[in-house]
Amino acid sequence: MEKAIIKAAQDFIEKAKNKSVKIISHNDTDGITSAAIMAKTLQRLDIPFSIIILKQLEKEEIYKLPENEVLLFLDLGSSSLQDITKLKTDVFVIDHHEIPGEIPLNITLINPHKFKEEDISGAGLTYLFAKTINLENKDLANLAVLGMVGDMLDREIGKLNNTILNDAELIIKKGLLLYPATRPINKTLEYSSIYIPGVTGNSRGAINLLKESGIEKTNGTYKSLLELTSEETSKLLTNIIVKRMKQENSDLIGNIYLIKFFNKLEDARELSARINACSRLGHTDTALLLCLGDKESLAKSEKIYADYKQHIISALNHVTIADKTEGKNYVIINAKNEIKDTIIGTIASILSTSPNYEPGFIIIAMAYSGDKIKVSARISGRNGRNLRELIQASLFKIPSECGGHQQAAGCLIPREKEKEFIEALKKQLEVELVKI
Repeated sequence: MEKAIIKAAQDFIEKAKNKSVKIISHNDTDGITSAAIMAKTLQRLDIPFSIIILKQLEKEEIYKLPENEVLLFLDLGSSSLQDITKLKTDVFVIDHHEIPGEIPLNITLINPHKFKEEDISGAGLTYLFAKTINLENKDLANLAVLGMVGDMLDREIGKLNNTILNDAELIIKKGLLLYPATRPINKTLEYSSIYIPGVTGNSRGAINLLKESGIEKTNGTYKSLLELTSEETSKLLTNIIVKRMKQENSDLIGNIYLIKFFNKLEDARELSARINACSRLGHTDTALLLCLGDKESLAKSEKIYADYKQHIISALNHVTIADKTEGKNYVIINAKNEIKDTIIGTIASILSTSPNYEPGFIIIAMAYSGDKIKVSARISGRNGRNLRELIQASLFKIPSECGGHQQAAGCLIPREKEKEFIEALKKQLEVELVKI
């Protein structure tokens, strides 16, 4: 893949010399950080550019794109190559999602699946591309780390990701993978992205857990995760495992990445979540400016993130009364208008860590998005059915674009196809159960 990146970088610069560049990127942390990396890279080259951030790459959006600019797709595009190939301009796609069909000859695609390389985030690929263009761009490695943890690709660090970590300004510590590791532990537990029954979304439950673990306030406030003693950490971990019962707990301990951000060490997972929150609540401009080092966006992002966490807690509470279709090894949660379409994927991810679900259990969450429905699929644990293939098979007669990975996938379907999709999805899930 290294040779392909070098050639693609050379071709890109040659094409961009006489044209402006249109960056089209995804609206999650990985996509936002990818866009920021390329924005910085193009600024340094004095190449004019503009940026579009999208929730989903739909056919309508593709055909609206200008054909007098170089088009650069980041963290999306692999599942839309057959539509992108119809554009009569120079096209580059830097993406890490699965490639469902043939790769058109008129598209330059950098994707680890194409080269059978280790999985790497969109931001990681974009960083390697930018670094190939100019070694001066090594200072953008921190943004690639944010994209990496945002897509949860930091659990198994291979050669490519290790290169990025070595380039970044960071400190790596082993510890509980709850974030932020640098803020009071009671709030970290209350807003935990790893579901802890009776604790996640419950301030009193978080405080009770700390008392059970022998952790008290010091000078009127609780310590941060990083400030806990090894004994306190051990007791807290034990009590969390007890509350999570049958759920896999091997992922509770791992690397905490502290990166330099605005001249201060911050938890990369917290920053990643904040960037994601801004974008999910419609403030992609704030998210992008934050990544580009704009100080005014720092305070704005904190307020947006606080609002976002309240949305998450409200959504988790609604899940208990939402319209559900349940099977032996799956649940389809149809939140309709009660949960924002921009956070339904986050809710599915949190639920996939719940001890209520055995490893391999599939969670499908749906929410209305105007005249369409956003569908997000997640799986409990690391092993099980390929979710992108599952969603794709359920869309046999329904116009839609499916994207994602084996463990996390999604699509956007017409609202009038709601019942038809759910029935098709149920059939696919039941067929798989019979095979097992």
